[in-house]
Amino acid sequence: MNSPKRYSPEVRERAVRLVLEQQGEYPSKWAAICSIASKFGCTPETLRAWCKRSELTQEDSSANLPENERLKQLERENTELKRANEILRKAAAFSPRRSSTANPIDGVIYRRASCSVRGRVDL
Repeated sequence: MNSPKRYSPEVRERAVRLVLEQQGEYPSKWAAICSIASKFGCTPETLRAWCKRSELTQEDSSANLPENERLKQLERENTELKRANEILRKAAAFSPRRSSTANPIDGVIYRRASCSVRGRVDL
């Protein structure tokens, strides 16, 4: 029984790079893979799998980088907003509330008159 042949990461990368570079010289990607696989001594299906894995890895690393940064930024913003809401909730608990049905006399403000009249003046 033959054990599977192991290829170094450098050989895999070089084979994938050759497929990407020379794909335009062949009628299809599969034709390029078949030709290059025979030069490296692997099966075309193996090289196709390497190409597919390489494409997925590149998509993940390049496409998700800005998304990961944006996600971290949104999480920081969310945390700040939660803190601000908590501060506002605590401040609202200490501030006196006045309902819309409150007695208007309760809201009268008294201050000292500027003239010589002594006593309180309604404003």
